[in-house]
Amino acid sequence: MLVVLTRQSAVGEVTVVDEKGFEVPLRLGIDIACRAAHQVSLADDQGRFLWSGRRFRTTPGDLTELWAMLPDGTDPAQVLVVMEPTRNAWVPLAAWFRRKGARVVLVPPERSADLRNYYAKHVKTDRLDSQLLARLPMLHPEGLHLEEGFGPADALKRGAKLHSTLVHRRTQSLARLDALLEILGPAWHSALGADLANRTPLRFLAAGYADPHAVKRLGRARLALFIYRHSRGAWGDKHADALLAAAAETLQLWSGAELDYPDLADDIAVEARLALHLTEELKDLDERTTLLLQQADPRGSVTSAPGVA
Repeated sequence: MLVVLTRQSAVGEVTVVDEKGFEVPLRLGIDIACRAAHQVSLADDQGRFLWSGRRFRTTPGDLTELWAMLPDGTDPAQVLVVMEPTRNAWVPLAAWFRRKGARVVLVPPERSADLRNYYAKHVKTDRLDSQLLARLPMLHPEGLHLEEGFGPADALKRGAKLHSTLVHRRTQSLARLDALLEILGPAWHSALGADLANRTPLRFLAAGYADPHAVKRLGRARLALFIYRHSRGAWGDKHADALLAAAAETLQLWSGAELDYPDLADDIAVEARLALHLTEELKDLDERTTLLLQQADPRGSVTSAPGVA
């Protein structure tokens, strides 16, 4: 973490230094845009602008031209780049400036939200523009964090985030599936088991067998064979009997009512196929993430910590 301090020099001039004592006389404040051109301003350690409001895009040509605009003889280590992490557009910029030798600091989202509220109240704007970002090390030093990694460009970090997203999507799909089965009656939940994330009930429902008429037409022998094969022997005649009983109970429960069984079964099949697909994607992602973790931590130091799997 970057801690910015102030140091009084012999001639009374205030110089901004970091926690290691390095002077940071130049600050590039970059207001990042996702599709439009970015805006950048350059300030010295007193907050005076050498230039401001220049526009550029994330291209090698524009970045090289921007770097050439720094004062002659500038030491790259004395350049501090201040950015707000706007989506993922900041990642290639941070990597490029770090390769040049500059240090990159980010304004955390929660900190930038507080700053927006403050400036909206006092200066009639909630924008953290390039000029404000260039002066931020002097105005609000505790709101800066040194960025040394690649953020979402790091494969392991991106994999962990993607895993969380896929689990959330599958949980939502299973919740919708559970709600649709409630229309058929409670016997289906008992017959399929409490855990709908199990692949056997998902494959059963994905095949369109949430239609009680289809289950009856399938018959006990073929139904038992279907679930036996997809469960690799874990399910058999007992589960087939439970599913047939659930189908019969639904027909009695909805006797004389206008419930479109095939249409409901199609909707249930869609959710089941989505949950199955997400399950397969999670399996592949887990295998890839395991290899990445082994490369990053070959001795298993991280996973050996209590509470970490």
